[in-house]
Amino acid sequence: MSVSRAEDEAAIKAVLVDSYKAWEAGDADAMVADYTADATAIMTGSLRDGRDVIRQNMALAFEGPLKGSSTYNKQLSIRFLGKDGAIVVSESGILFAGETEVPDPRKVNATWVFEKRNGQWLIAAYHNSPVLAPANQATAARREDTGCR
Repeated sequence: MSVSRAEDEAAIKAVLVDSYKAWEAGDADAMVADYTADATAIMTGSLRDGRDVIRQNMALAFEGPLKGSSTYNKQLSIRFLGKDGAIVVSESGILFAGETEVPDPRKVNATWVFEKRNGQWLIAAYHNSPVLAPANQATAARREDTGCR
């Protein structure tokens, strides 16, 4: 991996970590700080179109059912699309207050689409879908090739 790709990968990982920390703090503004204005999020079968809509939905959730929650996130891969695009695939889940582990039925596979704008990596799209089966052997092999675990 080139030095610039290593720097890009580190920057993308930092965006994700900041998003996870904001979730844990229940801070919807901080959670979407690194989203593009025209970002989309598909969660639980619903489309949230635009950073402001995503923020509003998350603020309501943090005041209600997601109050005190955090997330489990296991990065499976990062793949670059040209110099200004990247896709991150992860296994994720919500840890509700008092939980230390996400039950398998609540785990999701997540896809994050990143776009580099004005030198900054931003989340342009997010989508998740329930995990119905463990990662296949090709996915496991790809993780080994990319050093993602």
